[in-house]
Amino acid sequence: MIYIGTILISGDKSFHKAAVIREKLNSENTSINRIEIKNRTTVMEFILVGLSATTYMQIFLFCIFITIYVTALSANFILILTIWTFRKLHTPMYFFIVNLSLVNVFSISITIPKLLQSFLTGRKTISFHGCLTQAYMFIWAVGTELLHLSFMAFDRYVAICHPLQYPMIMRKEVCACIAIGVWMVGLVNTSTHSGLLNQLSFCNSNVINHFFCDLPPLLHLSCSDPSLNVYVLSASDWILGVGCCGFTLTSYLFIIRTIFRIRSTEGKKKAFSTCSSHFIIVSIFYSSVIYTYIRPSSAYSPEQDKIVALLYSVVTPLANPVIYSLRNKDFKEGFKTLIGRIRLLE
Repeated sequence: MIYIGTILISGDKSFHKAAVIREKLNSENTSINRIEIKNRTTVMEFILVGLSATTYMQIFLFCIFITIYVTALSANFILILTIWTFRKLHTPMYFFIVNLSLVNVFSISITIPKLLQSFLTGRKTISFHGCLTQAYMFIWAVGTELLHLSFMAFDRYVAICHPLQYPMIMRKEVCACIAIGVWMVGLVNTSTHSGLLNQLSFCNSNVINHFFCDLPPLLHLSCSDPSLNVYVLSASDWILGVGCCGFTLTSYLFIIRTIFRIRSTEGKKKAFSTCSSHFIIVSIFYSSVIYTYIRPSSAYSPEQDKIVALLYSVVTPLANPVIYSLRNKDFKEGFKTLIGRIRLLE
């Protein structure tokens, strides 16, 4: 200001010079503002740190994860095909198992292929919109699986605690409505989170310390205020995660109470074997999901999150078909029938 004031008192020539300087300063300020605005929207891609930085470990992990991926896809498709072709398995329980297998194929195909690409090529980048799409699809899969597991527990509750009413309660129309409703609720949930996520700015860093685009690391990376996102994420996890977990545990409490009332030892064993496999999956999946999404942002730990994320994104899609098939006599019979039909075609 002192410099400009001095110029102004020096006459018309100085006055013109001061005007030029002011115009230049205004132009520079406008340019700076444009640069600042541009910097807030320049994140066009993210870098996924992944699971390992060493070349040797990446090759080793590639072999492990491609084996897991192929096994998970094969096991789930075999499970679906066996249930589809063996008429004895056309029951509400197996209908929900088929839907769960579809969710498993959906969820593991969202995360693993990109991880395998990074292991094989060393390219760890993912486009901005690709990252948001991956987050959108994965949240949809997680929410849908949470609801599916809870209704599977309800199915077992009705079958064991109210066997006479089971055909009426779990009729085909009801099961179809439940399946459609579960997918739709999962879709509404992920659309809400993705819509809020799309409102955030990413301008400070584009490095995601994870092996896929999950909500917690993205919220932690944002340079704008994610308070609303965190609140909605916590609320949905309490409703879907804790709510479904509570509903499932309540169903099992009634199931266990009914099982203890069964007099025959053989009847108790059969009831426990029917529910134990489902309870194992529920324990792994619910505990890992609730830990990831319901804790406060101050407790964010990238390395621990990667390990926990492997449980609900990789382990459960692989474990579901294995547990439901190996521990089930009816499925084994159906699988033998399927193999026999395949051999006849040959």
